[in-house]
Amino acid sequence: MNFEFHNPTRLIFGAGSLSKLGEVVAEHGKKALIVTGGGSVKRSGTFDRAVESLKDAGVLFAQCSGVEPNPRISTVVRGANIAREEGCDVIVALGGGSTMDAAKVMAAAVLYDGDPWNMIRHGQDQVYTPAKALPVITVPTLAATGSETNCGAVITNEETSVKSFVADKCFYPRVAIVDPELTLSVPKNQTAYGVCDLITHVTETYFNGIGGTPIQDRFAEGVILTAMEWGPKAIADGKNLEARTQVQWAALVALNGWLQVGTDYRMPVHMIEHTLSAHHDVAHGAGLSAINPSWMRFAAKSRPERFVQFAQRIFGIVPKAPDDMDCAMKGIDRFEDFLRSIDCPTSLSEIGIGDELLSRYADDTLLVAKDENGNLSGRPAMNRDDIIEMLRAAL
Repeated sequence: MNFEFHNPTRLIFGAGSLSKLGEVVAEHGKKALIVTGGGSVKRSGTFDRAVESLKDAGVLFAQCSGVEPNPRISTVVRGANIAREEGCDVIVALGGGSTMDAAKVMAAAVLYDGDPWNMIRHGQDQVYTPAKALPVITVPTLAATGSETNCGAVITNEETSVKSFVADKCFYPRVAIVDPELTLSVPKNQTAYGVCDLITHVTETYFNGIGGTPIQDRFAEGVILTAMEWGPKAIADGKNLEARTQVQWAALVALNGWLQVGTDYRMPVHMIEHTLSAHHDVAHGAGLSAINPSWMRFAAKSRPERFVQFAQRIFGIVPKAPDDMDCAMKGIDRFEDFLRSIDCPTSLSEIGIGDELLSRYADDTLLVAKDENGNLSGRPAMNRDDIIEMLRAAL
């Protein structure tokens, strides 16, 4: 277990912390580009409160609205152009994971003369690695991706139906202002998808790490159990601030790097889901929910002891042996039952995906995420036929 860990994002967490936005942004620039999604932040009053805070601090602003749930590269280009034309020197991402991801890439695209799609891994020979970006301040309004304190972003090319990722240190937000009050108006289905998304971030690490990382395992199990305890409460009563706070913290911790240190993890479920949502524009969390149990059943055949540990520690199922496959499968069944209990889909058919393009999904996934042997990186690695088999089982 060898690793370096550095997360430079300053975190301001807690109910009411949005009021600090203006003073924080003023430390990093004089004119902000406020990046938002489909309009919920304006309907909820969050946008007006954010603008008021900026004005009180003497910060000017321009707007880039309309970031899609699966943010498009054309939107990134549009936002970068607005920032240039308006002379913005700092970017405020006010919204969910898609808004924050788009804002990060906009921040680098402003300072890059080439095509921003060059930054996104999509099978090209040379990936452009940006050396600098405008400072980004993230203000999440949804508990899900953890994008507020990490250096990754996922972007879709709508012309080629390819959805892929970029990750580099220049994409770390300078400050994350995480105010759980901003999630009180999130509808039940989006809250549930967020819970699924954050849990999948953890299970990806848990099942696709190198092993021999007992502290990280316990961290991961703690986040999963917390999400499973408080997630249903937030779904049942969206105004339950305590539940919203616990889910928000779980989502942040799930992908800020703490759980991942030393694990050398992979994210095969996310890579496959990116392909699905690129083609069908489904909600990311719903796509993950639809395929994660199927992937677990596939992977358990190769690493039953990890899934036995999961079944025992998360659901209290007592194994007969460390590699008790029956115990492993019972744990996966219980997890799938939990997803159903919060009204998340557990099959592709539930999100309108059939078997017509399974081969295309496999090919597109391998285009952006294959290892040196041409397989989808994971534990176990998956070849083209494996991906198709897993997706067919998820139908």
